[in-house]
Amino acid sequence: MAAAEEVKAMLKEAFGDSSSESDGEPSRGMRRRARISDSSDEIARPLSIFGDSHTWEQINEINGLWICREFLSADQQSSLLSSLERDGYLAEGSLNQAMRFGELPPWALELSRIVRENILFSAGFSESGDLENEEECLFPSELLWREPLFNQLIVNIYQPGEGIGAHVDLMRFEDGIAIASLESACVMRFSPVEASSDSVELLLSPGSLVLMWGEARYLWKHEINRKPGFQIWQGQEIHQERRTSITLRRLCPTPQH
Repeated sequence: MAAAEEVKAMLKEAFGDSSSESDGEPSRGMRRRARISDSSDEIARPLSIFGDSHTWEQINEINGLWICREFLSADQQSSLLSSLERDGYLAEGSLNQAMRFGELPPWALELSRIVRENILFSAGFSESGDLENEEECLFPSELLWREPLFNQLIVNIYQPGEGIGAHVDLMRFEDGIAIASLESACVMRFSPVEASSDSVELLLSPGSLVLMWGEARYLWKHEINRKPGFQIWQGQEIHQERRTSITLRRLCPTPQH
């Protein structure tokens, strides 16, 4: 099938022949955000493709929640931060949150590409190029093969003490969200949309990537509380520094009248 041929071509290119409808408004301390136009800035160099195998962890308590704790190497993280610096995201006094819709900048397109290729590689393939274990794939096929995979991004810059309130991403976005974390580690907390005392905490280390779809995307809220005393992991408080996150999503199609 066409998808199988596309998988083969992508793998060859990558590896060679050998509730709330809040959109995650920042919590107190975050200042303002900007919406970037659809025009593309050809100023960022692409990230280099990953070379090592990646270990994905399924969060059993929440269907559709996966994390790869070492998705981006140190060099890739540095390259990505350099691209953000060139685009003005990390300049002193710059906006804390910026959005982009439509055609994404080169570094975001490259990040999207390696997300897809890593998912494909992690799923495994038969000699014919078909998925061997589609039921265990990190993303459902209907999400994985959509074009483009993502067409909207948010870059958030969190200073120490700044976090994000509990929210479910707006319904204007389709299922399937990827979040890359850079710089400071932090704990993200998930809680059910329906009133419940249950919660799940997830450590986001620098270079990690989180995938959310299905129940994780629609039925669980996520938040990051970086106020003193709340960032605790395995009994130890995490030292807070600046944290940068990149969220990749896809807009729902505009209804045709």
